[in-house]
Amino acid sequence: MATKLEAATPPARGEQSELQQLARRHLWMHFTRMGAYEDHEMPIIVRGDGCYVYDEHGKRYLDGLSALFCVNAGHGRAELGQAAADQAKELGFFTNWSYAHPQAIKLAARIAALAPGDLNRVFFTNSGSEAVESALKLCRNYHRMRGEGQRYKLIAREIAYHGTTMGALSATGIPGLRTPFEPLTPGGCHVPNTNSYRAPDDRDPLWAADAIEERILFEGPETVSCVILEPVQNAGGCFTPPDGYFQRVREICDRHGVLLISDEVICSWGRLGEYFGAQRYDYMPDLITTAKGITSAYAPMGAVIASDKVADQFMEGTAMFTHGFTFAGHPMAAAVAMANLDIFEREDLCGHVRAKEEEFRGMLDGLRELPIVGDVRGAGFFQAIELVKDQDTKESFSDEESETLLRGYLSGALYEHGLICRADDRGDPVVQLSPPLIADSAEFEEIDRVLRTVLTEAWDRVVRYRDPR
Repeated sequence: MATKLEAATPPARGEQSELQQLARRHLWMHFTRMGAYEDHEMPIIVRGDGCYVYDEHGKRYLDGLSALFCVNAGHGRAELGQAAADQAKELGFFTNWSYAHPQAIKLAARIAALAPGDLNRVFFTNSGSEAVESALKLCRNYHRMRGEGQRYKLIAREIAYHGTTMGALSATGIPGLRTPFEPLTPGGCHVPNTNSYRAPDDRDPLWAADAIEERILFEGPETVSCVILEPVQNAGGCFTPPDGYFQRVREICDRHGVLLISDEVICSWGRLGEYFGAQRYDYMPDLITTAKGITSAYAPMGAVIASDKVADQFMEGTAMFTHGFTFAGHPMAAAVAMANLDIFEREDLCGHVRAKEEEFRGMLDGLRELPIVGDVRGAGFFQAIELVKDQDTKESFSDEESETLLRGYLSGALYEHGLICRADDRGDPVVQLSPPLIADSAEFEEIDRVLRTVLTEAWDRVVRYRDPR
């Protein structure tokens, strides 16, 4: 889960740049083993252009992860910065606490028009974790206002990542992220995800959906507030839903009076070829959480998009959702989001993803000929490769082997060869690819070339590890 790139960064000998010195003394990076850089340079990215970024030495890298699944429109979009600058001249900031301003109003209306069904109310946040936190609180509050205050439990999936704030962490199903901060906010319950790679051939494809109902019944339906699911689960490596999965989940939630949250912090804004993942898989949630690509990460912004059914409880008399963030709906961030959506419409980025998905996936499927590649899965420009020791038996790597393979070699080697992507072991070892939505054949070919080189060397290391003679 932590970043470790010392295999790709030069040893920290001799005179270091001022940026390196300042970073080593003062910067505390997120999800990063800071000790990894005691004897090596930190990777410092200074410029971006299209699908590429450049480090302080001028070396170019293909950004195969859209920074962190978020620079959807690509790097170097000066018009997004200009939108922020223009807004700053008019109104740099005013809060949405009891006040409105034009950019938040216009953006909320535009999002509502793009969202499915009756998801017409937009509650802005500053990040994905804040969006999830807000949605969980909103669900609890909704039930309490209906006289069902005992509904406080949430159901999420194993290995799923839903954020790091204390409430969102109770939904996150990754033990390594939860354990250091326990006890967590009470109520988090977890069920199996939709990873079908090692599933028995005769298993009901909707068994994971039915497991949600089993857990609701076990907990007591009168105590369950919501179910939170990503359209395609990120952690574990892009687990897609089987046909009918979300339709079954919707039926289960309706049967037991439970709200359904579609966590689309990653899966919205074209990542799967539609504005929202719920549209790709044709289901209707009660709430959508979003962030990242809403501004293509040119400004911090997130949102909860609520159905009329949920929002109407708070729209009359003295009712109030007693929750908020000072900077949520910031005028400059909203202006950037509006300009970002202009790019989406003008260049039809969702259509580009749909048109190029088969080519991108076909390139990745071609890697199955490498003995270390066990599975390729995902949707749109959101794909993962699972690594195995044996393709026939689907044997995975031990924790020690994953540490050596992913962090000791793969992460650094991919970076050294000019490709930024994610080598991850939250679950079984995977390499994730999530390029900017403007990526095309030339970028796919470059990704293929780097992956083939690095994964071939990784397999040679696995063989040598088995038989060091």
